Amino acid sequence: MSDRVLEVIQAGRVPYGEALEWQRRLAQDRIAGRLAHDVLLLLEHPPVITLGRNSHAAHVLADGAGIEVFEIERGGDVTYHGPGQLVGYPIIDLTHHRQDLHWYLRTLEQALIDALARLGVAAEPHPGYTGVWTGGGKRKIASIGVHVKQWVTWHGFALNVTTDLTAFDRIVPCGIAGV
Repeated sequence: MSDRVLEVIQAGRVPYGEALEWQRRLAQDRIAGRLAHDVLLLLEHPPVITLGRNSHAAHVLADGAGIEVFEIERGGDVTYHGPGQLVGYPIIDLTHHRQDLHWYLRTLEQALIDALARLGVAAEPHPGYTGVWTGGGKRKIASIGVHVKQWVTWHGFALNVTTDLTAFDRIVPCGIAGV
């Protein structure tokens, strides 16, 4: 296969720990040259809280009450994943695209904005923050947090579609109060 092929895998609901190991395995295979093309995992998770490299313990406001919590290698702070949320994990070798993390983050944002526009949802980036916003920058509809090793990406985005937003009351999402 060509390096410019993107295999999209629609995986349904996958427990977070399994998806994390799947991403790591795919990324290692891409780095080692055992995987000749990029992959996009599309899925959703049972309720889970993830803590990125920049997380602060104070941003988890309530105990998980049965919700798993994972400390992971992606950038960013605390987020929630759960039913009704479309989660995308692009495993992409940026050496075949552009070796620029800022460009990659803005490209993910724009792809989400374009997809939402096709569905009639006005969305935009918010100056100073990573992610996608609605309501004139008042409501965050998609979070983005990635990890890159040897220019291969994993982790990605979480788009709230029919997500129970009260689950976010347990955390300070992305370290931003009131979103």
